[in-house]
Amino acid sequence: MSLGIVFLSEVFGTAMLTLLGCGVVANVALRGTKGNSGGFLMVTWGWGVAVFAGVYVAAKSGAHLNPAVTLGLLANGAGEYAPDVPVDFASTLTYFGGELLGAFLGAVVCWLAYKQHFDAEEEVASKLGVFSTGPAIRSSSWNLVTEIIGTFVLVFVILTFGGTPSGLGPLAVALLVVGIGVSLGGPTGYAINPARDLGPRIAHALLPIKGKGSSDWGYSWIPVVGPLVGGALGGLVARIVPIIATAAS
Repeated sequence: MSLGIVFLSEVFGTAMLTLLGCGVVANVALRGTKGNSGGFLMVTWGWGVAVFAGVYVAAKSGAHLNPAVTLGLLANGAGEYAPDVPVDFASTLTYFGGELLGAFLGAVVCWLAYKQHFDAEEEVASKLGVFSTGPAIRSSSWNLVTEIIGTFVLVFVILTFGGTPSGLGPLAVALLVVGIGVSLGGPTGYAINPARDLGPRIAHALLPIKGKGSSDWGYSWIPVVGPLVGGALGGLVARIVPIIATAAS
């Protein structure tokens, strides 16, 4: 498979992920929507369905949709990211680039869908919250720990159950994301995906959103570094556990 196909697959899949994921946050957070004040459980299920759709769209490339998943596969010692896509420097950058661009584009389309509600919303935090995550209690070290743990669970379980998300199955990955959200999403809003947070945050900074306020770049490194560390750890531990189990038996 050509890297161009991989790139486009990840762009479209990650764009679908963030369009539907940011969309459910917009529906809950913005003034005057039909889903206003729908609550965190609605958000977690919306993100689960967003993952479900994104995995199907990007199935050809293995549907990573997330640099932490790509890095987790690398740390796990995978020979291929997807059938006929060898693990190397060029393919790794292709996945990262497609995921980031797709996340940005999905957020832009979400803004277009909710343009009038962004204009009507007065709270700058609600507007930013549609695009990117933020902590309930701001503490760089503990927020980082939360993101590491959540992403570790994501990557470790994916790799334990069947390799890439497309191999595991879209529904299983979607339910895993819902589970992480309701269990571990309270402190930080569970980015668990550097592209999901950084791409839409860049969109927030660039788009002509009425009264949007700051994009909170001071926090932005946490939902990037935390998931990358968690993803790498998830890949390493998923590689070690079978070796330990074999040795013990």
